Amino acid sequence: MKPLNKKLFEYPLVLVKNLDSGDLVTVDSKTTVIFLDKQTFKLKSGFKSKISLQDYAFQSVDFTSDGVFFAVIDSSVKESKLFNVKTKKVVAKTTRHQGRVSCVGIDPLSRYMFSCGEDGKTFVTDIKSTKLAFTLPIHSDAINDIAFSDNGVWLATASYDKKVFLFNIDGRSFKHKLIGHSAAVMKLQFLNLHRLFSVDKKSNGIVWDMKSGKVIKRLDGIHDIVVQVTKSSDNKFLFLATELGYILVYELENYELLSSKYIKFSSCITSLCFDGINQNLLVATASNELYNYYIYSGRENMQELSKRKLYAKAYQYIEINPLLKYTKIYEKMEFTWERMLKKAILALEKNDKKSAIESFVNFKNIPLKKTIIKKTMEEYVDFEKFSAFAKQGKLALAYSLANKHPMYKNSSIFKSMEANWKKAFSLAQQYSLDPKAKDKAREILNPYRGVSEKTKLIQSLSMQGDVYRRFKISLGQKDFKLAFELIRHNPFLREFKEYDMLMNYADTLYIKSQKYLQDNEIHMAIKILRMLLDFDDFKEEAKNILGSIELEHKFYEAIKKEDFISAYNIMASFEELQETKEGRVLQQQWNDDLQKANGYAVDGDVISMKNILSQYMKIHSRYKHLATMFALAYTVQLEQAIRQRKEQLVIENGIKNYVSCFGIQEQIEVFYRIFKKYYPKSKLNLEVLTKGSLEMWRPSMIVNSILD
Repeated sequence: MKPLNKKLFEYPLVLVKNLDSGDLVTVDSKTTVIFLDKQTFKLKSGFKSKISLQDYAFQSVDFTSDGVFFAVIDSSVKESKLFNVKTKKVVAKTTRHQGRVSCVGIDPLSRYMFSCGEDGKTFVTDIKSTKLAFTLPIHSDAINDIAFSDNGVWLATASYDKKVFLFNIDGRSFKHKLIGHSAAVMKLQFLNLHRLFSVDKKSNGIVWDMKSGKVIKRLDGIHDIVVQVTKSSDNKFLFLATELGYILVYELENYELLSSKYIKFSSCITSLCFDGINQNLLVATASNELYNYYIYSGRENMQELSKRKLYAKAYQYIEINPLLKYTKIYEKMEFTWERMLKKAILALEKNDKKSAIESFVNFKNIPLKKTIIKKTMEEYVDFEKFSAFAKQGKLALAYSLANKHPMYKNSSIFKSMEANWKKAFSLAQQYSLDPKAKDKAREILNPYRGVSEKTKLIQSLSMQGDVYRRFKISLGQKDFKLAFELIRHNPFLREFKEYDMLMNYADTLYIKSQKYLQDNEIHMAIKILRMLLDFDDFKEEAKNILGSIELEHKFYEAIKKEDFISAYNIMASFEELQETKEGRVLQQQWNDDLQKANGYAVDGDVISMKNILSQYMKIHSRYKHLATMFALAYTVQLEQAIRQRKEQLVIENGIKNYVSCFGIQEQIEVFYRIFKKYYPKSKLNLEVLTKGSLEMWRPSMIVNSILD
């Protein structure tokens, strides 16, 4: 593939990121920040820093989506810093790691800077207040990567301890410890449908179900160390960049590898970014270059060739760029091919080889189609013989040829044979229920003796009378559970017309349920879905839909009644509601109020915080988040008490109150060390104090001053 354009820099880029403004921000290994026009790569503005960044495999720098702040690991790698782009000054630092800082990140909503270290700890700084907001669960080894979901609700951390931690930012809650890797987990990427991708040092890639914490798929085809990961904005493709300069592409429906050498570079890839507006993949390399690739490169040429029916040349573009299989022009070409294939098969069934060859004329030089054409022509060599056997009633020979040539099973002759079999078997079944008519049953099925796939069913005929009667009774009584239990233990029941009627009934019920849901006739949909719980093929899906309907109904009822407490709690348990119009409004309201409250928290103003957050005090799903906010405010009050030189006993009482409410958090440990510097004679010991926890905190524990 050829790039649309490329640009050479003085040093390798360690970050390429889309901004809300539509521009592109790049940061090189010397922390030179450059803002570019996304289409032309023309310089718009920039500035330099003196921080050196050497390790491209780890995220050493990140920007807020509005381009106002950026986080970076300092050259000493002992601390992370938050810069204001306009003033070029450091506005916050994280200096609490015991060892090196390994990676940094900023959430998509630009609220927090995350500093991850080799000590397994993650410190979270509120960007607006520049105060420590909270910490994440601690890994037992160094953290290698941090990633965020598109909506900013979820984050994940990957570690040398071979684990991935999944955390809900809004609820301040730990969701899952994902265990499945046999080596250090190096890179993460959130996907759609509550999926998360992770890859380890042994190049083992896993797709996780975020709800259950279980492995959905282990990806094949990764044979090199993955250093960068991104996805397309429409969630169709996953791009993996390797240490040797290869880009691999996976499709995200079945997680199959599309290309192990989608693009090849002569040096390590240092950053990946996807431009969703233009469907471009931006690639930075250790050779100081930035490339811009259109992922559907070749589409226009393929479309023009298709119009001229030059399909062989059109399909050659797919060999170069497999992503073209996901374009409308490819679908149109495949539709034409399928139509020609069916036309050729119909000709072959009539022994008209010439017409069949004419149908294939525009596709005969396409390697893949050529193989299919050859196989089809070879398959139908015996079709005339197959047809003769079927017409002469030599069914064993006809079925034998159909098994040898599977394509025959799509022919009208084979379908007619199968229809006759079903009629014969159904009639024989009726006779088999009468002991006096068993000979008649055998006579009806005699033409099918010697047909291997029918033999077992014929043999079971004599002993199925009682089972069949029970099956019919269960259907008459609509006891579908019993019916499917009988089918599981007696597969021959699948040959009865009643079984076909049962499955058609299930399909009809499912279609009706979907139509009722589409028409918002919820009660009728629920009624049908409850019936589908008895059908094995629909049980799990019906159960999930019913659960979703129930929660969704309660959610909208709560909105209607302005019962926002229930609405928030329901939204916490059914995350899909966050994507609804009402859910986005509630989430935005929560984020806005949280930002306002945070402004008061950094001043220790608990009274103003209570006024703003009062409507959330009964929302259980928000308690932990509220706890971290008030903990921050109380930490500020304790810091103010030291600055005001309050009495030692007063501050000690404040520390005791804090620990009894929130337990021993990183914030109070840091403050305690400061306290001991100013009050060295204090005998207060944090470890012996009565300890609460963020999980057990309740709004009833709020006091205006932690010192009282």
